[in-house]
Amino acid sequence: MRRFIVSACLLIVFAACQKPFTLPGSSSSVQTDLAYGSDTKQKLDIYLPAGRSTDSTRLLVLIHGGAWTTGDKADFSTNITALQQLLPNYAIANINYRLEANGQNTFPAQENDVKTALDFIYNHRKDYGISDKWVLLGASAGAHLAMLQGYKYSSPVKPAAIVSFFGPSELVALYNSNPLIGLSMVPLLNGTPASNPGSYQQSSPYNFITTQSPPTILLHGGADPLVPVTQSTVVRDKLQSLGVTTQYVFYPNNGHGWDGADLTDSYARIIAFLNANVH
Repeated sequence: MRRFIVSACLLIVFAACQKPFTLPGSSSSVQTDLAYGSDTKQKLDIYLPAGRSTDSTRLLVLIHGGAWTTGDKADFSTNITALQQLLPNYAIANINYRLEANGQNTFPAQENDVKTALDFIYNHRKDYGISDKWVLLGASAGAHLAMLQGYKYSSPVKPAAIVSFFGPSELVALYNSNPLIGLSMVPLLNGTPASNPGSYQQSSPYNFITTQSPPTILLHGGADPLVPVTQSTVVRDKLQSLGVTTQYVFYPNNGHGWDGADLTDSYARIIAFLNANVH
């Protein structure tokens, strides 16, 4: 999977839901490898802008991909400088989570880690000087985890929006889409859909979409060899049927990741979506 360099200014609409708390004389701050749990993978990095406020400083949460078995927050780390320059009043959290390996850290370990990491940030939000307006952005498995968190949970905060780059959403269909993919999912989910249906049901973001789900933008390539396009279109269709704002961006000639003009187009569409829907 190619890295996504999110190099566009995501402008968020100002919302005064509580009295602002500005850290006096606060300068920019970087804190890396903050432990939110006891496992070596349960760490996150947080990047805080100068002059931050609990009223106006939004949070962008990055969740890496890697089929739930590989990948690291370092996959996004080369993008942080550009993000800081283009989002000067935006905090960024880049999180790790436990990876499945040899039957260890099976689902819902990854789901639980994302929620625990967000709980950790929320419990320190006043120390950090950030608001409760959060956007979850993930790629591939990270997009699956972003949607699962955003649709399944309303705590510690309900995300203001979700950005999914080709995220799996309905794991039974994903299992059935390709024999090799299905085989790789058996250890992760402790069985097949027939032998352990509850694991697939509880780990599928699609099953938790409601009328209260966050606005969601879904981006997918038509030649994706790993995650079928239908994993995004079923989310789009269900959100639309329930009256939830959604946008589906389809790139017919792209695979599991893209760059160049199409990536630039992705940025522009994400900006417009957030400007219109995050308040």
